[in-house]
Amino acid sequence: MPLLGLHHLAIICSDYPRSRRFYVETLGLRIVAEHYRAERQSHKLDLALPDGVQIELFSFPNPPPRPTRPEAQGLRHLALLVSNLDAELSRLALLGIPAEPIRTDEFTGRRFTFIKDPDDLPIELYESE
Repeated sequence: MPLLGLHHLAIICSDYPRSRRFYVETLGLRIVAEHYRAERQSHKLDLALPDGVQIELFSFPNPPPRPTRPEAQGLRHLALLVSNLDAELSRLALLGIPAEPIRTDEFTGRRFTFIKDPDDLPIELYESE
């Protein structure tokens, strides 16, 4: 059976209200569904990107921190496509979100940079053209 595309990815956060604000208000993702599972003391927020790919934002009591340096095995970062990197970085700077210096992908020639979510998850902003 051939793969059809990416459906969703999941992120576990340490502070649900703070991460919810970041992904919904700062990044502008659309809420698809939101649930609280009392038996697990866990929130689950389904968010959608414009192309339909979803991010599941979870909270659990006392999750261990994400190892970053040296980089651990597993998913490295979340990459989001933007049409105008300069405009997006200006918008984020007004919200107090710092970014690394802009780099150019040596293979595609496209510009990109990284920001971090409230739990220091690296988020790449990759310019579409």
